[in-house]
Amino acid sequence: MHKKPTIAILGGTGNEGSGLAFRFAHAGFRVIVGSRDAVKAKTTADELNGALTDAKVEGADNGAAAAACDIAILTVPFAAQGATVMPLKDALTGKILVDATVPLVPPKVSRVQLPASGSAVAALQQLLGEAIRVVSAFQNVSAHHLKDVSHEVDCDVIVCGDDQDACETVIGLIAAIGMRGLYGGAICNSAAAEALTSVLIAINRRYKSPGAGIRITGVPCRASRPHEDACADRRSY
Repeated sequence: MHKKPTIAILGGTGNEGSGLAFRFAHAGFRVIVGSRDAVKAKTTADELNGALTDAKVEGADNGAAAAACDIAILTVPFAAQGATVMPLKDALTGKILVDATVPLVPPKVSRVQLPASGSAVAALQQLLGEAIRVVSAFQNVSAHHLKDVSHEVDCDVIVCGDDQDACETVIGLIAAIGMRGLYGGAICNSAAAEALTSVLIAINRRYKSPGAGIRITGVPCRASRPHEDACADRRSY
């Protein structure tokens, strides 16, 4: 049995960040909600703890959250991605950074508008260097049902990264909160997951759905790697 890592949700006061914070806390992880404003982070943490049986969520500024965590998850708008992470480079060195950034360009968020680099997450990995293991995940998960643990989140999570051990760790975390993570290749492949978000927004609008998601067919949990579970890391959290 491995000790559960401490999870920091950087920029975690929005719907996606607070929803993931709730899911991880409900699964028994120590969670720190980070924000530029520590007071706002603590307010969000208090709100989440009010909905949890045991208070497990803390609030702090992004710097303190990054320093105290084992694994960080970035859930900020594309425009704030670099400005949020670059000051935290020292605190994140040696750690896994899960980046959920989607390069949406308002007001046309239902149109794919990838950056010139091709992928927002891959570009961040290049900026940060190899000392921080960046993993792309959660781009296609709607925030709509994250705070309702009785509701299955009907979406697979595509996980991309150049460090496969880091990706396997993240796939294990995803399994721990009741979803299926699947390795989608190198960090450059994050462009596909990033682009899919705009497609899902268009589908939501057309069919009046609160949370369209994606499912990968033809890959049973134990089929993609013999003798291993493709949907969960070998670590036990």
